[in-house]
Amino acid sequence: MEGALWARTVRRTQQPTANRSTVKRLRWPSWMPIDPYIVVLLATVGLAALLPARGTAADVASGASTAAIAFLFFLYGARLSTREALDGLKHWRLHVTVLVCTFVLFPVFGLAARGLVPVLLTQPLYQGLLFLTLVPSTIQSSIAFTSIARGNVPAAICAGSFSSLVGIVLTPLLAAGLLGGDDVGFSTDSLVKIVLQLLVPFLAGQVLRRWIGGFVTRHKKVLGLVDRGSILLVVYTAFSEGMNQGIWHQVSPLRLAGLLGVEAVLLAVMLALTWYGARALGFGRADRIAIQFAGSKKSLASGLPMASVLFAGHASLAVLPLMLFHQMQLMVCAVIAKRRARDPEVTEEASEEAAGASEEAVDAPGGTGAAETEGSAAHPVQGQPQDRVLG
Repeated sequence: MEGALWARTVRRTQQPTANRSTVKRLRWPSWMPIDPYIVVLLATVGLAALLPARGTAADVASGASTAAIAFLFFLYGARLSTREALDGLKHWRLHVTVLVCTFVLFPVFGLAARGLVPVLLTQPLYQGLLFLTLVPSTIQSSIAFTSIARGNVPAAICAGSFSSLVGIVLTPLLAAGLLGGDDVGFSTDSLVKIVLQLLVPFLAGQVLRRWIGGFVTRHKKVLGLVDRGSILLVVYTAFSEGMNQGIWHQVSPLRLAGLLGVEAVLLAVMLALTWYGARALGFGRADRIAIQFAGSKKSLASGLPMASVLFAGHASLAVLPLMLFHQMQLMVCAVIAKRRARDPEVTEEASEEAAGASEEAVDAPGGTGAAETEGSAAHPVQGQPQDRVLG
């Protein structure tokens, strides 16, 4: 009897260990993150390819998509703290550098890519690539990667906020100027749509932030799901229209491979320019990290709704380059952030801080316990922001 109980106990204690080891073996490498939301977006694209909305369903989906875009930008306005962005004006050189990278250098490279048509890219794919270069920077992933790399996190927050604020106005204007002659359909009606669907809801959110800001902060997770669900609806509507127009016959695997290659070169060039350019401008290491991560990335959350308004029926191919670039930038920047965290100067700084904390703990009452408390709180964000990047 005791032998049987002992055998069952051993099996119970060993089984979770075996399961954990199996999960560990099957787990995707942490240095190469796959954004789960990108998987859901691709599944939505697949659904639109198999079951596109047609007829009355297409009209309903289009109306719901329009309302979802307006609500998205209302939430963006309600979340974005203008005061925090204005407080960051004292570091104006850094913010101007990020804005130049986002809205000047990126578009210049996008215009230069026109020479790749029709050798590597089709005209619709090029339009999507050029639109990608006009989109504002991210906030969430820029902050997370800057934190992992031990960079200037407050600067990354302000830089992302500035980029979003400027992008609400500048991205549609740049798109109208640079893409207006590419059969995208820009007109006075399009500009009115941009103002009504993007700018007016955003400004309304900013005005009402004083009263609803607390509610938005308290219900951040629920509203985040609403955000993502709205974007999925926008993607489904856009790709349904593309399927109904038969534009997917214009894209071949070879063209997609060419697009990925062009985007990889674009990302590599911007990462190098933001890092070495910031060094040439005299920025310190922490500021260079913030500039690199905020100045080399593009926002999927802002870009997809904008593309739906700007491109209308052509939005499906227009958003494809942005979706691919988003996943690429996450994977590459995760590797760079972890390497930056292991820089010799950072290791030495961390060692000095730990030594100083230990000395203070020895002198203070409580001895070792105080040292452990200070040591654990020295860098509370290191290693944690990875989950926020993928969220």
